[in-house]
Amino acid sequence: MPFYVHAKDKPGVGAELDKLVEEHWSYMDRFDERLILRGPTLSDDGEEHTGSVHIVDLDDRAAADRFGDEEPFWQAGLYEDITTERAAVLLDREPSAASRSGEAPNALLVGRWEPKPHNAPTLGADTDARLDFVALLVDDDQSHTIGFVAVVTAMPDEAEAIARPLADRFAGEAVPLAVTRWCRGGRR
Repeated sequence: MPFYVHAKDKPGVGAELDKLVEEHWSYMDRFDERLILRGPTLSDDGEEHTGSVHIVDLDDRAAADRFGDEEPFWQAGLYEDITTERAAVLLDREPSAASRSGEAPNALLVGRWEPKPHNAPTLGADTDARLDFVALLVDDDQSHTIGFVAVVTAMPDEAEAIARPLADRFAGEAVPLAVTRWCRGGRR
């Protein structure tokens, strides 16, 4: 079962994160075969780490909650909060070499809405090639959608224009999107 796990850094913890990065990566290595997507959110200028996003395939909600609770940055008190939602992955494209290396900008987009019956939407053949990842956030029994998460190879302002039509279609109405810079993470 894929889960979206988004941890938001407390302000000013950059140096403390750096001290624990090896512990964080070692922890994530335990889930290497289960990680669908991983990487940090970044400040607008791309210079500061502001959080971590993982899409990870786990057995159930309890395992997903443990994944977040046992993460070294969380254990050290460096995260402000962690959001854990069940996800239904609709698109997971192999990123370009430029996207993987950080040479091309990436943005993470998240939209949320009131629960709507889950009707197995599709992306369509005309899906923009800059969309690398798309998932619906769903309730635990997968009967209702509650949101949307996407990764777009573009700067945040351009990424919003690319992902908005899809998010609004899935929500059935205009939905506010939180857009942040993001980069693929993990060991190089």
